[in-house]
Amino acid sequence: MINIYIFLTALSSCLITIFLGKLLIPALIKLKFGQTILKIGPSWHQKKQGTPTMGGITFIFGILLSLVVFVPAYYMSSAGMGMQIFETDLMNIKLLAGIVMSLGFGMIGFIDDFIKIKRGKNLGLNAKQKLILQFMVASVFLGTIYLSEMFYCGNAKTYIKIPFLGNWDLDLFYWIFSAIIIVGTVNSVNLNDGVDGLCGSVSLVVAFGFILVSKIFNMQGLGLLSSAMFGACLGFLFWNFYPAKVFMGDTGSLFLGGLICALGYITGSIPLIILFSFTYILEMFSVILQVLYFKISKGKRLFKMSPIHHHFEMIGYSEKKICIVFSIATLFFVSLGIWLISINQV
Repeated sequence: MINIYIFLTALSSCLITIFLGKLLIPALIKLKFGQTILKIGPSWHQKKQGTPTMGGITFIFGILLSLVVFVPAYYMSSAGMGMQIFETDLMNIKLLAGIVMSLGFGMIGFIDDFIKIKRGKNLGLNAKQKLILQFMVASVFLGTIYLSEMFYCGNAKTYIKIPFLGNWDLDLFYWIFSAIIIVGTVNSVNLNDGVDGLCGSVSLVVAFGFILVSKIFNMQGLGLLSSAMFGACLGFLFWNFYPAKVFMGDTGSLFLGGLICALGYITGSIPLIILFSFTYILEMFSVILQVLYFKISKGKRLFKMSPIHHHFEMIGYSEKKICIVFSIATLFFVSLGIWLISINQV
């Protein structure tokens, strides 16, 4: 019975996002909330100058509104009657904390986008300001998990299950490592948002992966939240696929990054977050490697341009082809993660 609610949640989230896009895009144009395109990127991106940004607002509300409708609907249905929609109070807290964390990252992105628009330059919060705010949001989320696990279980999980190597107890370092993983993943998703439809396409695959994970673990709440994300990404692609009529902005990409981390922590598996986010992480490491190689080689470049999706642009890939290639790569890593779950290795 949960399957129909997963479908309805995804469908409503998709339709709400499309509808809000129809309302928001003209408003953003009227307010002159356009993206400033830096000249350091591919030259042909200059034609995108002024394209409305902060479109992530559409799918944030698409997700929230669909959950507001279908979480209670499932709870009051015959399938959900007599049971808690989130399985346990602990799971309930983790899901709500995950949504709040996602909104926290989305708010940081909103502030960053707003400053960029007001300055008329692609310069918002500086790196230090972003990292401080992001680690604060991640710390509140992790603190909530720690306190709730201590209250309900008497102890908090501090180990990571490494595939084929077993459990590695990190003790206090688990929380430090977790904060780094969350902030790193969120910023990786942000870097991925550089080609029309790319971040939405990749995130669509990741969301579908979490829907399958929810079925394997029998986590109804995880299924509803990931299906809302799936529908929202699909609805946003209606406006964002090449040629994009609106960009998600940092508002959307940071929110999606936070939501992906939240879904991963609900499953209790950090390796699963890394596998599902591997395409995003490759984007981040392509930037790091480019900078290091440039310094070591005294001016030479490892890639024609970073993040790596721009490298593919520079060698002739169209934006549509990049979306397809990156989505297929993501599907591979998501499939690997699900296989590891099936053999109880993550």
